[in-house]
Amino acid sequence: MDGKIFNSRGVHVAIVLGPAIFDLKGKKLYDLKGVNIYKLSGELVGHLTDAQSTKRHLDKSTDRLFPEG
Repeated sequence: MDGKIFNSRGVHVAIVLGPAIFDLKGKKLYDLKGVNIYKLSGELVGHLTDAQSTKRHLDKSTDRLFPEG
């Protein structure tokens, strides 16, 4: 499901489009399979807490995947 990703402080940091996660400038950062986040190389690096919502919030441990700005 497409939507926005917010870090643990509520800042919009990324966009989900289909099975991919993009930064706010449109660069593909990660692949998304279910709630699992994978590097483009295929390495599992984290997960989303709510895969059904169009507004997804990260926990602090996953914030590092999406630097602000």
